[in-house]
Amino acid sequence: MRLKTLCVFCASASGARVEYKQDAEALGIELARRGIGLVYGGASVGLMGVVATATLQNGGRCIGVIPHVLVDKEVSHLGLTELHVVDTMHTRKALMGEKSDAFLILPGGYGTMEELFEVLTWQTLRLHAKPTILLNTAGFYDRLLQFLDHCVEEGVLKPAARSNLMVATTVEDALAQIEAALAAA
Repeated sequence: MRLKTLCVFCASASGARVEYKQDAEALGIELARRGIGLVYGGASVGLMGVVATATLQNGGRCIGVIPHVLVDKEVSHLGLTELHVVDTMHTRKALMGEKSDAFLILPGGYGTMEELFEVLTWQTLRLHAKPTILLNTAGFYDRLLQFLDHCVEEGVLKPAARSNLMVATTVEDALAQIEAALAAA
């Protein structure tokens, strides 16, 4: 299967390191170059805005999904290929998942973590078999990965479930891993 659309979860803030913004921009450029559509949270701010703007500026497709409650708070991105305004965060995630072939997670806070763990839970329950990968920019996710390994060691997370989460340190590696996983499926 070819990667046609990629769901990206990331912060509505820019973060403390310039590398976060650089990777978000590089991802948008690469998605547009490869003809892969971006599915994301619909905002024009933070890393979400960076990846969407870079995708659009380079001729790519962007599908935004944002709940009513965040339209003003996160400032909906104007000029998207599609913008879906939904009622709830749950509906947002479900629609993003439905419209995507895989999930890529950039740096983010509570919302990003909640989205990451929901899609991993769905995968563990076999509600989907879509690749899920962290882009570990500048070691952002090192401690989270250590914690997940600790969960395995403590017997509360099965090794097979832990292995569902792939990790990359570059945009190119992340996309290569996703494409390899889709080809193997």
